[in-house]
Amino acid sequence: MPAYVLPPRGGNPSTQKQGTNPGSFALPHDLGGPRSFASPDTPGMPEPSDQTAWDFLPPGWRREGDRARAPAGFEPVTQLESARLGVVTPEMRRVAEREGHLSPEQVRAEVAAGRMVIPANKVHLGMRLDPMAIGRASRTKVNANMGASPVSSGTEEEVEKLRWASRWHADTVMDLSTGGDLDVTRRAILASASVPIGTVPIYSMIIGRRLEDLDERAILEGIEHQARQGVDYMTIHAGVLQEHLPYVERRLIGIVSRGGSLLAKWMIHHGKQNPMYTLWDEICQILRRYDVTFSIGDGLRPGGLADASDAAQLAELETLGELTERAWRHGCQVMVEGPGHVPFDQIEYNMKLQRRLCHGAPFYVLGPLVTDMFPGYDHITSAIGATAAAYHGAAMLCYVTPKEHLGLPKRDDVKQGCVAYRIAAHAADVALGIPGARDRDDELTRARAALNWEKHFELSFDPDLARAFHDEDLDVDTDFCAMCGHDWCSVRISKEIVQFVSGKDTRYARGAARVSAALTEEQRAILEQRGVLAPEEIHRLASKTRHRMGAEPGHKASCHSDETDAERAKRLQAEEHPTA
Repeated sequence: MPAYVLPPRGGNPSTQKQGTNPGSFALPHDLGGPRSFASPDTPGMPEPSDQTAWDFLPPGWRREGDRARAPAGFEPVTQLESARLGVVTPEMRRVAEREGHLSPEQVRAEVAAGRMVIPANKVHLGMRLDPMAIGRASRTKVNANMGASPVSSGTEEEVEKLRWASRWHADTVMDLSTGGDLDVTRRAILASASVPIGTVPIYSMIIGRRLEDLDERAILEGIEHQARQGVDYMTIHAGVLQEHLPYVERRLIGIVSRGGSLLAKWMIHHGKQNPMYTLWDEICQILRRYDVTFSIGDGLRPGGLADASDAAQLAELETLGELTERAWRHGCQVMVEGPGHVPFDQIEYNMKLQRRLCHGAPFYVLGPLVTDMFPGYDHITSAIGATAAAYHGAAMLCYVTPKEHLGLPKRDDVKQGCVAYRIAAHAADVALGIPGARDRDDELTRARAALNWEKHFELSFDPDLARAFHDEDLDVDTDFCAMCGHDWCSVRISKEIVQFVSGKDTRYARGAARVSAALTEEQRAILEQRGVLAPEEIHRLASKTRHRMGAEPGHKASCHSDETDAERAKRLQAEEHPTA
């Protein structure tokens, strides 16, 4: 008997239950409940709410089992209203198709409960939008922020960033432009986007006017204008209230949300309550007409570890729960935004408190960053926190780029942010045991075990990067790489042990060793940017190794173990890579 006991296990993220892994250590799946895919609770964590969107039906509605009956003559407009009436929309069917592990009926049930949103403005659906879902029953999603500033970028560059973010698998994009022609930029982005587009309407409202002159008419007209253009979700900072501002006074870094700081200044100047809060019902009516999803903003999110989980942040979160309930009564879809900068030990509490106070509405979090002292590397510090956040309940992660806190992200910063957050989202999905989440990992492991380099790169998230890094040292696909060389390659040795199945899957059998194809332009650019090899070495990379290893076209490389004895393979590899 082993001297250990495994913890209770949830689902297996591998469809075929490949390998020897016992399965996820998360909770068993509870689709249809508040813990669809969830982590076990550390002692002291808040329990899920016993209420859902079903408990906040509009006046005159009546629930009948897993459906609702609306007043006579009512016509559903939003995905939430359709779901409540038992209608599976085309968008729900598309979500189920894209998710893979959910049926259309399960998608409908999650939307009806308010635990899932489908950000799909009716106007944008008439363009290029491909519907997707955000919710803890679905796979973890990633948002990429972009937008022109008064000192940097413009419409063409922002549209190119949109395409680039989509190339690196951002699930949604937020246009946070504060400079240039905001209307032109927004229209161009919407026309080009197949992913949902979010905005923060207050940014446009104060262009051309003083903040102090912002009034109710400007707010409502600005929101409706963007809804009419096709914006799929909007960040509305309605949770920052007058009574919360004293909590901010002793913070090290005050209010770091642009929307939150603007509205705080407005309230102090006018001595009145937040107009987004007092106009909430009117804003709900506008968003319902176009089925724009609320992304209720966290205007008091912490901007440093020293201010995390404080009275200001949590008081606002309570208000966000109230606003969620009110939006649901209007038939609007709702997700809630969260921090920010949070010490690693407090992430689970933040996620599970939101789950309780906001009744399971999807949580959309920025990071969170788990340390403040690594500017330039905040895509890494935040991806660490984002992984924990998604494991403990967040449904969508807002990426952070290396330029966070330093400037406007450029093209490569967008890629770095997207990649870091795809890693975070994927790691959380595997840990939660979402069916099929690990399938591609398992296939890549089989290719790696078989030393099938071509398949290895094909299955990787960034094939160009993987191929360029490999060929930087050795541009021959053979039964070892430059990390260990021939004699020390544990994967090759395991493959040769008859009793092991490792590397023997015939579907991944590798043919004869061969020289890899010439570098693509993207692969060449990767190596040039790294600066490890001189330009002439990059230019001659393929021919150099072909010549030195005797791998001319039509011939096996002489370093391949099928072509030479171990001693010669060792000597040839040592000559080519003396430090290996």
